[in-house]
Amino acid sequence: MKQEALEVLKNRRAIRAFKPDQITEEELNTVLEAGTFAPTGGGTQGVQIVAVQTPETVAAVDALNAQVLNKPEAHPYYGAPTIILVFETEACFTHELDGAAVCTNMLNAAYAAGLGSCWIHRCKQMFELPEGKALLKKWGLPETLTGVASIALGYAACEHPAAKPRKADYILKV
Repeated sequence: MKQEALEVLKNRRAIRAFKPDQITEEELNTVLEAGTFAPTGGGTQGVQIVAVQTPETVAAVDALNAQVLNKPEAHPYYGAPTIILVFETEACFTHELDGAAVCTNMLNAAYAAGLGSCWIHRCKQMFELPEGKALLKKWGLPETLTGVASIALGYAACEHPAAKPRKADYILKV
């Protein structure tokens, strides 16, 4: 096994404080490309990835997630300058699993690229709302997309968290 890959898997952590500086195009493309190489059921690649970087749209997505959270004053994306949204398409027959694999690849790639990231929930509920459907329409995407998850992405504005000890009964060999 390549030790670098194992180190990424063992050391990636959720980051919940971000600098306002936008990441580079190269960094974004590295993370997005990693997502496209995630396993998908039947090789369908039935996932749609949307990278949000304009400040107005980042604010709109952040507010939409806060609305679903029922905390309008919250900032669920922790001030990240980039938000990545992951949707399942009608071609996806393994549903959330494919989107989860895509997100995991991107989270690990973000850490490997020196970026901070955090998996954020409520994407499904966000894009079931009229405001979410309006964003999909504005982006030229079908309303039939189902949100799976999203990622807050940027430069960390905090110390890198240490790993919690792994639980003793995590693995059972039979």
